[in-house]
Amino acid sequence: MQKISFAGWKISVPGHPVLRVGLGGLLLVGGVLGFLPVLGYWMIPLGVTVLAVDFPMARRLQRRTTVRLGYWLHRNWPSLARRIGFGAPRAGKHG
Repeated sequence: MQKISFAGWKISVPGHPVLRVGLGGLLLVGGVLGFLPVLGYWMIPLGVTVLAVDFPMARRLQRRTTVRLGYWLHRNWPSLARRIGFGAPRAGKHG
């Protein structure tokens, strides 16, 4: 079993790539239908995170989004950014 990190939680995902891709795809479809009861828009980033285990394009999208979110949180709510695990911002250009 592989583990992914999502919103501060460690989540186990299936070990077989076909099952991971299927799970990630179902999460994305469920996220697109997030306006329905039980499903939610939170499923989209979780689906991308599951797919990032197997697909480099999803991995780059996830990493780029995480870095931008970290910079934005440090700029607007630094205490929240540290509390949810983004640490201290690095020196240099942020944006």
